[in-house]
Parts: sequence; structure tokens; C-alpha cells
Amino acid sequence: MEPKAPSPDTVPDGTQPHPVRSTSGAYGPTLSGQGRTHPDGVDRATRRRVIAASFIGNFVEWFDYAVYGYLATTIAVVFFPESDRQVALLSTFALFAISFLIRPIGGFFWGHLGDRVGRRVALSWSILLMSLATFCIALIPGYATIGFWAPVLLLIMRVVQGFSASGEYAGASAFLVEYAPPHRRGIYAAIVPASTATGLLMGSLIAALLYGVLSPDQLSDWGWRIPFLLAAPMGLIGRYIRTKLEDTPVFKEMAAEDEALKAPAGDLFKKYWKVLILASGAVLLNAVGFYLLLSYMPTYLTEVVKLSPTLSNLSTTVALLTYIGFILLTGLLSDRLGRKKVLISASVLFMLLTVPLFMVLDTGIFILILCVQVALGALLTLNDGTLPSFLAEQFPTRVRYSGFAVCFNLSNALFGGTAPFMATFLIAASGSDLAPAWYLVTAALVSLIAVALAKETFRKPLEHD
Repeated sequence: MEPKAPSPDTVPDGTQPHPVRSTSGAYGPTLSGQGRTHPDGVDRATRRRVIAASFIGNFVEWFDYAVYGYLATTIAVVFFPESDRQVALLSTFALFAISFLIRPIGGFFWGHLGDRVGRRVALSWSILLMSLATFCIALIPGYATIGFWAPVLLLIMRVVQGFSASGEYAGASAFLVEYAPPHRRGIYAAIVPASTATGLLMGSLIAALLYGVLSPDQLSDWGWRIPFLLAAPMGLIGRYIRTKLEDTPVFKEMAAEDEALKAPAGDLFKKYWKVLILASGAVLLNAVGFYLLLSYMPTYLTEVVKLSPTLSNLSTTVALLTYIGFILLTGLLSDRLGRKKVLISASVLFMLLTVPLFMVLDTGIFILILCVQVALGALLTLNDGTLPSFLAEQFPTRVRYSGFAVCFNLSNALFGGTAPFMATFLIAASGSDLAPAWYLVTAALVSLIAVALAKETFRKPLEHD
């Protein structure tokens, strides 16, 4: 049977970006011969369901993960013996960082599962595991009750959280990119960091509410457990939504040819190791910037700038609101200008503006702090809104989930999860409140070099092999 005629859905330059598969398995032409992409024919209703499911599922996963950071100061009181406050904070953030060390292993596991069995299966199980671990944290007695075992149990649950989260961001990004029209992959993939920020926003709102209405004793006694208890029902809802979706057209096509089973994630390190190294470097700004500016910042404002916890969380909440809007605009921008141009601009701007903006934070003036957080969040969206589509496009279909998951989680394990700890440590070691800013500048420089050496991928078909 002859191939069907190409779809009228074309990229802005007038070329036909994706092949059309006939019932006999024939394919239409591809752009520049760069591998096969998913067949045309995904209706708008299906794409809307994919967007909604990806948003809700990712929101649930990252709300669960984020509340730990926003309640770090209270958790330090509950799970560690009374000692120097900075030591307790360092211990709390050390647990935050340790949970990230499992993420490269988790990334390999979930990526391997997603590339062999399906994106939907991996995403459905990861959200269930995350929600269970988060719910269990709410049930752990404090140090005053069970002593040494309190932080040990907390560590175990944090490791499970880290293992689960390692498959979420990469899987949701690959899922959306593979469903998206070729000329709109940037805005589709930007849904992932937008939903992540929405999860953080909800965590920030709940933390601000708890700090505002409860006394310190009430908060440390039982109040901090409330957001962790919400994990169970939200996780079940997220899993239910995901199980109602079909897997991506490009994965089903590959599985029908039995190619998925012949593509273990181990191929990633044999054939695509150069791409993996550059992609890991490109993630560095996201890893440090995201956790420094959107997770650690309330602690920095409270402990270093001496802003009240209520104002610190309020400021971060406003910054997250603007971040969500900016990040979707960045996704559109990357579809027009290209991934590399936007990512390089983000790195350059961070290198130039981070230290001056942190100097303004140290003034302690709330309105100025608010403006700085909004500005830093806007700069971060230039990176975060473009990175998901950039990473997904760097790897072919057969190792896309694995490649994204491994590089993303490796950088986050080494530099993202350790960002709050490093910020606290660098301030204590150097005596300078600007130490976190210089750390962020260094991350931006590394990302700049990696992105500059990587290939441009926007408006090109997704490679199959």
C-alpha cells in the first residue's frame, strides 16, 4: 500500500515535519532524513487531556516534594535535638540533599521503564510512590518521642521521595513533547515547569497560612503535618487521571515494531554519552537556580535577611505566581527563536544580574525584596521554560525518557538538591550573605558553555533512532 498524503499541519517554514504511517507500516518523507516521528492525526481533545493530565500529575508530585523545603525551619525543630540553630538547619538541608543522591539511580530506573514499557506506566507508578512516602512523613513521631529513629525514618522517606521524583519531570516532558505538534513543542513542554511551580505555589500558600495562623508551638507540634497528609488523596487522583490516557503515538509506533524492547537504557551510555554530558551541563542553571530561588529563598529571607516567616513566604508566593505566567511565554518564545538562543540569554543575564539583585535583597525592604524575587523568577523562566523541550529533543525516541531522566537527575543530585545546603554552608564559611549569588553565577557559566556546544533542535523532527 502506498503512503497516505502528508498532513496539512506544517511548521512555519512550510515544510512537512512528520511522516505519515500507512496501515502497512510505510512512511512518508521526513525533514532532512532525520529519523521518524509520530504520525499525524492526534486530535485536539486528546492533546487537551494530555496537557491536563500532565499538569495535574506533575503538580501533585512536586507539591508533595516542595512542602519539605518550605517547612524546613519547623522540621529542624521537630526532628533534631536542641542545638545550634544553624546546625539544625544544616542537618535538615543535608537530608534534603541526601534524598537527591538516589535520583540518578531513580532516573535510570524510571527512564528504562518508560522507554521499554511506556511513558504512561512509569508516570502512573511514580506519582503513587511519591504520595505514599509523603503521607508517611506526616506520621513519623518527632525526636522528642523516638529519639534517633525520628531523623532515620525521615531520611528513608526522603530517599523514597527522591527516587519517585526522579521519573516525574523527565517523563512528563517526554510525554508532552511526543504528543505536541512539531512547531509547538516548546509551549507544550513548558507545561511541566509551570505545573511544578504551581505545586510549589500551593506549598508556599499553605506554609504561609500555617505560619500566619498557628503559634510556633502549634506548628511544631501538629501543624506542619497537615500538608503532608494531603498527599494521599491528591496522589490517588493524579494516578487515576494518568491511567486513563493512552501512551504517546511515537512510543506505540516503536513498540509495535518491537524496537522498544531492543532499546535498554544502557544504550544511552554507549551511543549517546557526548549528548548526555552536554545535556547534564545545560541542566546546571536550572538545578541550582530552581532550588535556590524557589525553595531555599524563604529560609534565606528569614534566617539571613531577618524578614518575618509570613512576609518571606508571601514574597515567594507572589514570585511563583509571576513565574508561572512568564514560563509559558518563554515556551512560546523558544518555539519562535530556538532553544539555544533563549537558554544562552538566560545564562548571560544570570551572570550579569544575580549579585546586584542579591545586594538589594540584603536591604531588608519588603517591596524591594518582592521586586527582586519577581525579577529573578522571570530570569529563571528563560531557562526553565525552554529546558524541557531542549532536553527531550536532544535524545532519540528509543532513549528519550532515559536520557532526559539521567542528565536531569544527575545535575539535580549533585547541584540542585545540595543548593540549600551549599548556600547555608557558604554563608557560614565565608561570612558573606552574597555567597549563594556567586554560586548561582558559577552554575550559569557552566550551563552557558554546555548549551553553546549542543545542537539546535527546534522545528526539526524528533529522531527515532
